[in-house]
Amino acid sequence: MQSNNPALRRSAEFSANSSQTGYTDPATWGTGGPGQPGVQTPVATSGPMTTDSVVQKTAISVGLVMVVAAATWYLTPDITDPDVDLGPLVAAMTIGSLGAFALSLVNSFKRVISPALVLAFAALEGLALGGLSKFFDAIYGDHIVMQAVIGTFAAFAGTLAAYKFFDIKVGKKFRTFVIAAVLGMVGLSVLELVLSLFNADFGLFGVSQIGMVTAFAGLVLGVFMLILDFDLAEQLIAQGAPEREAWRVAFGLTVSLVWIYTNLLRILAFFSSD
Repeated sequence: MQSNNPALRRSAEFSANSSQTGYTDPATWGTGGPGQPGVQTPVATSGPMTTDSVVQKTAISVGLVMVVAAATWYLTPDITDPDVDLGPLVAAMTIGSLGAFALSLVNSFKRVISPALVLAFAALEGLALGGLSKFFDAIYGDHIVMQAVIGTFAAFAGTLAAYKFFDIKVGKKFRTFVIAAVLGMVGLSVLELVLSLFNADFGLFGVSQIGMVTAFAGLVLGVFMLILDFDLAEQLIAQGAPEREAWRVAFGLTVSLVWIYTNLLRILAFFSSD
């Protein structure tokens, strides 16, 4: 069985026999490797993945994003000062964005999840979001950053409640649609980035009327991504996957929450500019 979230499709446990036992625990903060059953010598094993382990790992990952974002915000100069050099802040956003994108690809296609790489991704994502949020706050004000943060966690809580209350089941067509839509959105964003280097973009991801089309679509898509994350967590727990796989779910949830936050930020900025 393959993972659901497009960022989570290389889980070794999903391709292994669910009845297989004897997983070995990889070195903490390393890439590790799948356990080998039938080992005669004693080996250290971790416990099975649980809901608590998913919550703990996700809290660490998302918390790191928020801490680094806050540090980036407060440790960089006030951008409302006309004499301030914005170079360091722009550099932080660029390094954070490109680094997070690169690590998201590595984590997505890595068969054995690495906690260190998940946390590195979270730190770089926080670096990028801290700078981006500071720019949006300076330009649009109206506490849109705090509103976007609250809205993101409200979307998470609402989606989780709906998933549980309505007992939502993820089918193959729904999974395929979400994966294709995410890849399409990522492809468009890369195209926009390339075109912007030549001062010729479509404005699909800006704060404009056409940008709102992709912002609302992205917000809905982010909710769908959360549903795939919840389904992935349930399946891994039911299969008795080792505890380290909780980091895979934590990574997927972090990606989904960041996705929702950035689109909410654009939507709030659009309405604040009127």
